[in-house]
Amino acid sequence: MTDTNTKVAAAGAIDAVKTYGGGDSEVKALDGVSVSFEAGRFTAIMGPSGSGKSTLMHCLAGLDSLTSGGVYIGETYLATLNDKQLTELRRTAVGFIFQAYNLVPTLTAQENITLPLLLGGVKGDQEWIDKVIDTVGLRDRLKHRPSELSGGQQQRVAVARALASRPTIIFADEPTGNLDSRTGAEILDFMRRAVRELGQTIVMVTHDPVAASYSDRVIFLADGKIVDEMAEPTAERVLDRMKHFGE
Repeated sequence: MTDTNTKVAAAGAIDAVKTYGGGDSEVKALDGVSVSFEAGRFTAIMGPSGSGKSTLMHCLAGLDSLTSGGVYIGETYLATLNDKQLTELRRTAVGFIFQAYNLVPTLTAQENITLPLLLGGVKGDQEWIDKVIDTVGLRDRLKHRPSELSGGQQQRVAVARALASRPTIIFADEPTGNLDSRTGAEILDFMRRAVRELGQTIVMVTHDPVAASYSDRVIFLADGKIVDEMAEPTAERVLDRMKHFGE
């Protein structure tokens, strides 16, 4: 009998190990990490520089491969896919938000938002796309190119692009790193609304306790291992925990 209370995992890792180099110069970026990310939740990954947080995200997203162990998105284990299948999975099931926006400068905001869909030769759900555009407040900026938008508006476009294909999971790498605190707060608030109102799943790597406080759960890494986690975080509690890492 199926337990109806079982939480569905959008992605996760099982005994994930990632090493770079060999011999005396070997670095173990991930050292046996097992973690799952629930669907419809906003999770932050934190830790000092070199803790493995970005490596974990890149391996979960299929941008890098593990040395041993496994990662999965939905019910698909990434190691079972060939390059073409992995590319297709990243296009259809994964959204990305980067610190540097990564918009195409010659395209309008609307074209940047729908680019992943166009590249895949699919129209997408226009009603959903319209809802995303209105939620991020870009309706009057759709014909503008990135150079005609502020940093905050460009990141709104990037967030909308990540949401447009309604992916299984969105990975955000320091998404507010290039923004002032007020604009960053607006982006984080929208990301939280995307989880709560649109049912999206977001995993965010950040070093900022205030950014982490927008999440439902924080996972702390140190030396390639998960050392703690925190539910319903506040900036103060996160900062207090981070002090133990010597940051």
